[in-house]
Amino acid sequence: MVFMGDRATLLETGRFVQRHVHRPDSVMNAAFGVTAAENSETTETTEIIGTNETAETVGCAATVESTESAESAGSTGFAGSAGAIEAAENPGTPENSETRESPESAESEARHRRAADAGDTTSMSVLGALLLRRGDLHGAEPYLRAATADGDRAAANNLGVLLHQRGYTDDAAGWWRIAAVAGSAAAAHALGRHYRERGDEPGAEYWLRQSAEQGHALGAYALADLLEHRSDVGAERWLRAAAEQGHREAAYRLARMLDRNTADDPHDAFGRPGLGPGPGAGAAGRLGAATRSAVRSDDGPVAGPATGRVGEAEQWYRQAAARGHRRAALHLGAILEQRGEPKEAGRWYLISAKAGEARAACALGFLLRDAGDEESAAVWWLRAAQDGDGNAANALGALHAARGEQQTAERWYRAAMDAGDVNGAYNLGLLCAAQDRTPQAEQWYRRAAYAGHREAANALAVLLLQAGDATGAEPWFSKAAEAGSVDAAFNLGILYAGRDEDRTALVWYERAAAAGHTEAALQVGMALLHHGEEQAAERHLRCAAGGGSAEAAFRLAGVLDSRQPPPGPPALGEPMPEKTECEEWYERAAEQGHRRAQVRVGMLAAARGDVDSAARWYREAAESGSRNGAFNLGLLLAREGSEREAALWWSRAANDGHGRAALRLALLAARRGELAEGQRWCARAVELGPAEVAERAARLREALHQELTA
Repeated sequence: MVFMGDRATLLETGRFVQRHVHRPDSVMNAAFGVTAAENSETTETTEIIGTNETAETVGCAATVESTESAESAGSTGFAGSAGAIEAAENPGTPENSETRESPESAESEARHRRAADAGDTTSMSVLGALLLRRGDLHGAEPYLRAATADGDRAAANNLGVLLHQRGYTDDAAGWWRIAAVAGSAAAAHALGRHYRERGDEPGAEYWLRQSAEQGHALGAYALADLLEHRSDVGAERWLRAAAEQGHREAAYRLARMLDRNTADDPHDAFGRPGLGPGPGAGAAGRLGAATRSAVRSDDGPVAGPATGRVGEAEQWYRQAAARGHRRAALHLGAILEQRGEPKEAGRWYLISAKAGEARAACALGFLLRDAGDEESAAVWWLRAAQDGDGNAANALGALHAARGEQQTAERWYRAAMDAGDVNGAYNLGLLCAAQDRTPQAEQWYRRAAYAGHREAANALAVLLLQAGDATGAEPWFSKAAEAGSVDAAFNLGILYAGRDEDRTALVWYERAAAAGHTEAALQVGMALLHHGEEQAAERHLRCAAGGGSAEAAFRLAGVLDSRQPPPGPPALGEPMPEKTECEEWYERAAEQGHRRAQVRVGMLAAARGDVDSAARWYREAAESGSRNGAFNLGLLLAREGSEREAALWWSRAANDGHGRAALRLALLAARRGELAEGQRWCARAVELGPAEVAERAARLREALHQELTA
């Protein structure tokens, strides 16, 4: 048997190697493994400071509350600020009403300044908040202190913000406490963040909960973050509360949580999910370039089953993406692509890619490649690869390898490896193997295998086995198989079968077959047939035949054939009977070039009286080298009166070792009076057998001898 894994090339680009995805080997397979992403979900909150995602994830003690949003959950985030600037609460005053209409207009500021200078507490608080927002800390401080002295809680919170910006965090916390005790949700949020930064988690939880329970979105998000850090199930409730108030980071993290809760999360010490092609990828990894997945394994699955809470996750991704969250747009695109909506998926990938998400640029490249626009795909892959995305670098490597540009391909594979993508080393191994640079191929396979790449481990084992090192190959096959490589499991079956350890071989064949390996299912089916377990064998043969195995289709047809009586020729005037399932499987195998199936289809057609079909199938088999096909074609031609052509096919069959064909040629020569020729073919028939043919040929030879010596 030929070992799986030795046919890997870089030209079968198909789906690029790494997870899964997420996706299945349809054109929308969304299994997008990447390497340029951050290492955890929490990095999103710190990475994006200074970008358009700052307002909701700033890691300061609090955010700035404006007059429009005083004491509300929708307070406007002030990037880099220390707290929520909160205006004085006095809804009954005309000044407050005017402030809500145009708080930053010059006229409003002048009016508040006059009132503040006259001692109006509300105006002092509003003016202080206005100046603080503007960054005029020196101007804001006296007004805020004066309003605070008059008992204004918004001013107390904002004074804490001002002091925090100046670096007096302990003093700021004191004023936040005063405001929080007075009922300020923004101050409670700021105080909770302050305690968390100091490592006082109980204190942080107390104040963040106070803020969250008052409906403050940032407080709810910060509380959820704290609870999630502790793996507390209550985190989802508060993420949901913040998301429902429009907090986009909360919406994104809620969607991620829903995804994780609905998707399987199998992790293994050797071979993380997504590091190699999925079941049935073939050979040592049929593609060897990059995966077709938008999100790498440590960023969690793109989407689990398309039901229940995953549908809810999509809604939250959509909400966050609509508010400009680039990662949410990436995940939303992946879900839509997986669902078979490439146009809509591409739109979200484009939005995410333009916002700077390298993984989205890579995924967009795959969509364009699938649509036939390889040049545009390369543009986006280049952009992603330059931003450090190893998956995109692998895709570029495969693209250049397919064009025969080996040096450029190698450069991109090395770039992928430098970006931390272990597929880069695996692909370098495939590239070297394709160029017959076996020592270098082994080096790269070994490097990837040690990093946990299961298909590289399988490919390395194949190389070692081909070099005669079965002892060195076995542990690598085992590691790859245990990590989930279906090809490696099948190869182990071959290895043990070669040692006549059939029972152990069958265990590995069954394991590979259960994962959808066609050839393994065939081996299991044949083993079960050998042991007389026809029903179980039929199930495995159907799986293998359905997977495209011509041999499995032929053997399945044989099983079905044995259960039915042979068809007879139709009676005069009766229509030709319909084809049975058995004949359909024979035909499927025959159409794939299976010679024995072609002969059998011809025999069934001849039994039905369909001479033309029988002749066609016999001829195809004979021209492919089938001696039975040549013999049967000769019989058909002789019956039709074409003895000369029949003799040609019988000669071919006899020369290939067919005893009956030799006997037919002997009889034909005897009828023509060519006695010496007849004796020669009789001798050949006696030599070839079987016993019945040998016996008849011996009698005919004796008769011819007597005729010649008479």
